[in-house]
Amino acid sequence: MRSLFFLFIVHLLALGSGKAIFKNSVSQRTFQEIKEEIANYEDVAKAIINLAVYGKYQNRSYERLGLLVDTVGPRLSGSKNLEKAIQIMYQNLQQDGLENVHLEQVRIPHWERGEESAVMLVPRIHKMAILGLGSSIGTPPGGITAEVLVVASFDELQRRASEARGKIIVYNQPYTGYEKTVQYRMQGAVEAAKVGAVASLIQSVASFSIYSPHTGAQKYQDGVPKIPTACITVEDAEMMSRMASRGNKIVIHLEMGAKTYPDTDSFNTVAEITGSTYPEEVVLVSGHLDSWDVGQGALDDGGGAFISWEALSLVKDLGLRPKRTLRLVLWTAEEQGGIGASQYYELHKANVSKYSLVMESDSGTFLPTGLQFTGSDKARAIMKEVMNLLQPLNVTKVFSNGEGTDINFWIQAGVPGASLRDDLYKYFFFHHSHGDTMTVMDPKQMNVAAAVWAVVAYVVADMEEMLPRS
Repeated sequence: MRSLFFLFIVHLLALGSGKAIFKNSVSQRTFQEIKEEIANYEDVAKAIINLAVYGKYQNRSYERLGLLVDTVGPRLSGSKNLEKAIQIMYQNLQQDGLENVHLEQVRIPHWERGEESAVMLVPRIHKMAILGLGSSIGTPPGGITAEVLVVASFDELQRRASEARGKIIVYNQPYTGYEKTVQYRMQGAVEAAKVGAVASLIQSVASFSIYSPHTGAQKYQDGVPKIPTACITVEDAEMMSRMASRGNKIVIHLEMGAKTYPDTDSFNTVAEITGSTYPEEVVLVSGHLDSWDVGQGALDDGGGAFISWEALSLVKDLGLRPKRTLRLVLWTAEEQGGIGASQYYELHKANVSKYSLVMESDSGTFLPTGLQFTGSDKARAIMKEVMNLLQPLNVTKVFSNGEGTDINFWIQAGVPGASLRDDLYKYFFFHHSHGDTMTVMDPKQMNVAAAVWAVVAYVVADMEEMLPRS
């Protein structure tokens, strides 16, 4: 630990001294020179901020998003709604005057939930709100009627495995943050099937509930029987836990019409502002156009997709052309595990050395607090200077963990990556639920998010050199 601290101090001294920080690279520029270069973008940054937040195009990303989601609705992988949205966006980007607008074909999953219902029969009749989880199988004709075993964790399920055979497992896990709690949604069916259960119902992965089920992806495992699986509300999961603790027998009748169809064609949607000096080098700005099949997909991830479009629009509207190409990608089938993005990477990975920065907004577009970044210490030092340009908005912090589902392929290959960091307090209230609608969105907060996104993308694309890698 002491040696790491010493190295950190030496690194800080090197940055402060103006000594060259790009050791073993072709650059001989000092950090002070790079810092001065970035500071020269102050007027450009202010122009972008003024146009997005206070000027002619304030609220534009919000209005564009509202038009799409009100027209098309939710956009599930494999659905006609998603393909309609892609075609609309293709036309929108052309009409916006962006360059090299095109569609890149990919193959994506096609699953439909069908009709679904769950009714508690014992100890009383109670119709439950449910949402089947992505790729779940359906129930047999007539459904499944079975007794319930309520557990609070995978460990408890293992301890009570002898009680589980033939039952419906209800997971009443506590919410301890999304990253930890989502494992119950992802693995709940597999773990229940391993102990002989006939179905699984998972407490929705949500930080707050007004009797709202939240859907999402789940994964089956080779060699383990597939059983139907769905999310239920926090309220119903907790009620059944209380009932079970009193010794009540609980019986549920579950019907799910879910079906998986053969993979189908879809498209990543691409548009650019071609670089003036190094057009083969790229700063990628992105969000995903698909959503789940409930609500409107405004929060997840309409907002991220539309501030990414707005970033290029703002640069274009100001008559700016960066040295490197600014590339917008609206991903397809992110919710199924970054399916569109993985195929984009396979198609373009030969040019991995030409990508300076990959950016993804997929955690809402509430009021930004900064930028999450993954990259070398040298690149991080540069990004801190770039974020200082956003002092007029008081959004200057650089956090860790810039990864995102659609950009992880590039980050793992060494490309610096960034994600928008914003106020997530309300995000999981609405995430993957019927509540993900335009009502959640705030135009003023989207304006700020778009300004941050545009300033970062433009400055990194226009600097003399690409961001340094490890």
